[in-house]
Amino acid sequence: MKKFFRSYRFRIFLIIILIGIISSELVRRNVISTYLDNAIDIKTSEVTSQMKVLSNHLLAYNYLVDSSSEVINAELNQMSSLYGGRVLIMDSNFKVKQDTNGISVGKYMIADEVMQCYKGKTVSNIDEVNGFIEIGVPIRNINSQDVVGVILISVSTADIDSNRRALNRSSIIIEIILMCLIIAAAYFTSYIMTMPLTRITTKIRDAASYEDTSIVASEYQETEEIASAINELQSKLRVLDESRQEFVSNVSHELKTPMTSIKVLADSLNMQEDAPIEVYKEFMQDISEEIDRENTIISDLLTLVKMDNKDGGLTIESVSVNAMLERILKRLGPIARKEETDLVFESNREVTASVDEVKMTLALTNLIENGIKYNRRPGWVKVNLDADHQFVTIVISDSGIGIPEDAREHIFERFYRVDKSHSREIGGTGLGLPITRKILLLHRGSIKVESVMGEGTTFTVRFPITYIG
Repeated sequence: MKKFFRSYRFRIFLIIILIGIISSELVRRNVISTYLDNAIDIKTSEVTSQMKVLSNHLLAYNYLVDSSSEVINAELNQMSSLYGGRVLIMDSNFKVKQDTNGISVGKYMIADEVMQCYKGKTVSNIDEVNGFIEIGVPIRNINSQDVVGVILISVSTADIDSNRRALNRSSIIIEIILMCLIIAAAYFTSYIMTMPLTRITTKIRDAASYEDTSIVASEYQETEEIASAINELQSKLRVLDESRQEFVSNVSHELKTPMTSIKVLADSLNMQEDAPIEVYKEFMQDISEEIDRENTIISDLLTLVKMDNKDGGLTIESVSVNAMLERILKRLGPIARKEETDLVFESNREVTASVDEVKMTLALTNLIENGIKYNRRPGWVKVNLDADHQFVTIVISDSGIGIPEDAREHIFERFYRVDKSHSREIGGTGLGLPITRKILLLHRGSIKVESVMGEGTTFTVRFPITYIG
């Protein structure tokens, strides 16, 4: 039950009910108010018309001078009885000539309503406390239209109040019935509106068990967007899971290969009881190389794992890129000479950038060292440095064997090797380029490759001069 009160469905249900209650109550009050206004206007108009007819009778019988006319008095009493109120007739001197209640005859009445009538206006006021409508009508001379007296009448609103109460009772009953219908409508509307979300939730749970399950919720634009986003996320998670499985498989294979070689070599030695010392030395040399290979793979894997954590632990500092490249080339000089490869460094300007020098050195070393290892004899590796006001550009090109077109899009994948036999021969692990790409991405940079088989390969590295974390 607590979950229902916290649910989106309950909020929709509550909003619809509140809107229904407020709307129905406003309608009910407006209906009653409109009825009262109309009823009072109709009664006021009706009484005013009769009083104007009565004023003509008063003038015809000269009642303002002689108030003894039985015809007029009977008419006044009839009107007083009909409207449940009181009728007063006043002459031009504010003197009360007749009062159907017999209280104010002979007295003078000076009130605001009376004064307005003597100015020629018809006035009406509602006394809500006592339940009366007070109406004042001027008596005009037929010939001159001068005001010669005033008729003042108090009309009871008891019949209007009675009808109002009956109407109020009926409207309350209708409102209760309407509220029951609104509650039912709110329940089903909230159910229908949240049904796509419920279906999405169910399909998300199913998607956890079924790999190819996709979510479809096209009832609303919002649910369609949610379903689309979830499908995209599910697709990415599927790709990530496949990549993880492939990575684990590759790691197992790569780590298992040197261990298998070591075991084979060791078993071979054990089988040779009187093997000469030269054979032992040769086998131990092979075992040492396999151990070095295993260490290299583990070291590269640890490097990748460290860089996969958050920001890769970058230590950003201002570095002279020229000096950094010169140190790399100097360190790789002996390897290049051994492989009969010339190293050429070209710099268009002095460049200083904010980088992690250790990691950037590792990335550039991988690229230049690959250019040396996968080159021809004799060959060359050229490093060109340039920069604009925003980015550093380093182009590393070689005269090597090149990369096949179908392999270029895979070279940054972990453990991928174009020529596996040649890579193993030179000690490649298939992790150098993935590490390089990861380092450049951490620096908000990019790397592109162009290659022609038999002619060479060019890597273009680009990263911001100022690191933006």
